[in-house]
Amino acid sequence: MTVGTDSPAQARSTAPDAPEGPDGASRPAPDIPGVDPDELPDGLVVADATGHVVCFNAAAARITSVPPERALGLPLEQALPLEDLKGRRWWSLTDPYGGLATRRGQPERNLLLPGGREVLVSARYVREHPTGPVRRVVVSLRGTEARRRTERSHAELIATVAHELRSPLTSVKGFTATLLAKWERFTDDQKRLMLETVDADANRITRLIAELLDISRIDSGRLEVRRQPVDIAAAVGRHIQAHTTGGQSPDRFFVRVRPQLPDLWADPDKVDQVLGNLLENAVRHGEGTVTIEVAPTCDTPDGEKGTAVTVSDEGPGIPEESMGRVFTRFWRGSKRGGTGLGLYIVKGIVEAHGGTITVGRGPRGGAEFRFILPVGAPAHLA
Repeated sequence: MTVGTDSPAQARSTAPDAPEGPDGASRPAPDIPGVDPDELPDGLVVADATGHVVCFNAAAARITSVPPERALGLPLEQALPLEDLKGRRWWSLTDPYGGLATRRGQPERNLLLPGGREVLVSARYVREHPTGPVRRVVVSLRGTEARRRTERSHAELIATVAHELRSPLTSVKGFTATLLAKWERFTDDQKRLMLETVDADANRITRLIAELLDISRIDSGRLEVRRQPVDIAAAVGRHIQAHTTGGQSPDRFFVRVRPQLPDLWADPDKVDQVLGNLLENAVRHGEGTVTIEVAPTCDTPDGEKGTAVTVSDEGPGIPEESMGRVFTRFWRGSKRGGTGLGLYIVKGIVEAHGGTITVGRGPRGGAEFRFILPVGAPAHLA
């Protein structure tokens, strides 16, 4: 965007500044035809060498509630009367035109608009040469809504973790303190019962910590997938056996394995985690028969062969208005219980394998989850 001595109309429709190299010299700007400042997603305000606003795009007008026609031509400090969080006027503190000649701008920070509304502001000082006078100040404005959502998400995560840890830790502390203080008064059966409860609560804490580590890796893109040959039909069988051993009727489950499954290379531990979570979700929140189907498919994102696993039940299903939130953090549906993190982790694991997962309504009205994993064979076997 070439501004400076141009008129406001010219300033809002010309090309961006030529970027500077490491030595401060200008480099040719790329030719980007048709770029309009009003098309930018962030607010853009540009002041010329005299400190008067020559560009005020539509996003800046939306963020500040100041019409562009009123801002153009005003001194920068009047068009953008910003204050820091201590109430000090930001332009007086930073002094872009009269400060140190070596400064190149201001990093992004939270500032206040009139009325106390927060906005994220960063600035760049454009000079003819590294220590020359400022010929243009380019200011970027962004709303704080996305950052607020992230902060709320972190606060919710902390609150959920605190709540989920409190109950098992209270139980562990209570039973161990009781056993230590009155060991001789209890029978062996009573001691065993208390120790089994402590063991179950310790396992619950371990699972929660594992979930938190998975979330950290998913959010940072560091979830590692260690691919090995996986017999997914056998994995389904192991999980069903675990449920029947735990008291579920074998008649509760119906498994259908289609022929000609492709060889699947995936992380066996993470596949177990996905299957375990979906089956537990169907058993705990669904009703009737839980149907698991394993079938070959070519519906992978890049069209290669893969394996599709569908888990459905005959319960009330998931309301249509909630379908879009099922794989978000803390979604628990209509029933309480659990951290609400399991399906978020399931989606992260499936996507880390290059696969997809969807949710819908099953043929008998219950919830239906379907995930597809590509074959994922190493290059030397492809």
